[in-house]
Amino acid sequence: MTASPRPAGASWRRSETRLGWALALPALGVIGLVALFPILWTFWESLHLHDLRMPWLGRPFIGAANYVEALSDGRFWNALANTAAFAGVAVTLELVGGLVLALALHRVSRAGRLVRTAVLLPWAIPTVVAALVWRFMFESPAGLATGVLERLGATPPTWFADALAAWVPLVLADVWKTTPFVALLLLAGLQTIDRSLYEAADVDGAGPWRQFLEITLPLLRPALVVAVLFRALDAFRVFDIVYVMTGGGPGTATESIALYTFSTLLRNLRFGFGSALSVIVFAVAFLCALAGIRMFGASAFQDRSA
Repeated sequence: MTASPRPAGASWRRSETRLGWALALPALGVIGLVALFPILWTFWESLHLHDLRMPWLGRPFIGAANYVEALSDGRFWNALANTAAFAGVAVTLELVGGLVLALALHRVSRAGRLVRTAVLLPWAIPTVVAALVWRFMFESPAGLATGVLERLGATPPTWFADALAAWVPLVLADVWKTTPFVALLLLAGLQTIDRSLYEAADVDGAGPWRQFLEITLPLLRPALVVAVLFRALDAFRVFDIVYVMTGGGPGTATESIALYTFSTLLRNLRFGFGSALSVIVFAVAFLCALAGIRMFGASAFQDRSA
């Protein structure tokens, strides 16, 4: 009794699969080396007591002690709250400003490329340069903002010495720089909306506001989700603007979680504890991104495809 021969298609599919894995392995290796290995090494470092101020202690394994210390540290929770507040305010302003700017750019027909290029200039400026410019504008007593308020008869605060006022230039600098990026994402979404939908709405007697609420916003939802996720994750790891403009001051009033991690690692030389902070920041950002995609992303793209 002879065994039935295997179909030729099955062996061909297996060879194609092996070839696909062989072609993908170099790229997967590079991704693992560049992305996965540093994360795993940071996690392994966070499980040790590695303090360069006391090298005679070596690097003993201490398990989750660094994480326990971080979660019981008031400065950590203060930096996390500062970061969350900054991200909430800045991303909201950037989303509103970016939507208005995208709608305006979408209506530009003549010299459209030139206008769009000019609008994107703030985003192209290096963050450190933008932060220095905004610090100069709010620097007392010769700053532009202080001079404008004085001419209006108001008493300007000492911007970078007041715990609440120091947030104003930080948020404004971030909004000014990154709103064009949000506008670019939303403009790409606007250009995918079929113009015939607006023409049909005009025939039905729908006004501009109703068209915006019932056509533009629902169909723009995927682009809005992408913009919110991108900017929220970027704002959560804000470092350079805070470092240049306030250094986390006055005191720790404007200290972000990224700046606190930097200070722990490179100023206090506590590599183990700083690695634990880095892992916590990575975990929080990853969970927030995953939750955002599950809550808003999937339904948004399903609605658009439907």
